[in-house]
Amino acid sequence: MLKRTGTVVAAAAVAALALPADAHAAAIACGGSVSTQGISGNGCISAERWKDGHVLMRNITAHTLLTNTRPHASWVEYEAYFRVVSGGHWVKIGNGRTVVQRRSTAGPIAIGSTDRVCGPVNVKVEIRVHFRPAGGAWSNWTGAATAQCQT
Repeated sequence: MLKRTGTVVAAAAVAALALPADAHAAAIACGGSVSTQGISGNGCISAERWKDGHVLMRNITAHTLLTNTRPHASWVEYEAYFRVVSGGHWVKIGNGRTVVQRRSTAGPIAIGSTDRVCGPVNVKVEIRVHFRPAGGAWSNWTGAATAQCQT
């Protein structure tokens, strides 16, 4: 059990520190890990700031990092929701399905994204992700947050 936990934590740390190959893309930060039926995962978030004319915007993308500790490959479904922390409601921004090979990690996998205007205040936004192996039960929620609209 300790070895599996260490693997998930190490994978999340690598994902949080890794920069995508695109020079304009943002780093991905992952939240805590949850698991169900031999599959564990993290909700991850990235936010890329850009300009549309004179308006500062940000593209917020939800990702997941999935680890399969089973002795066989598994299909895993996942979905992500987004909200603005101060009074926002949860909105589904994407879902998908992938095969995670036996005793391996897949991801970070981009699930969905949304564009938001950077307001006068650096508003905190968050995502939440859950997943399930084929025919299994949904995991608890795992999430991540960011407030990356600084000038």
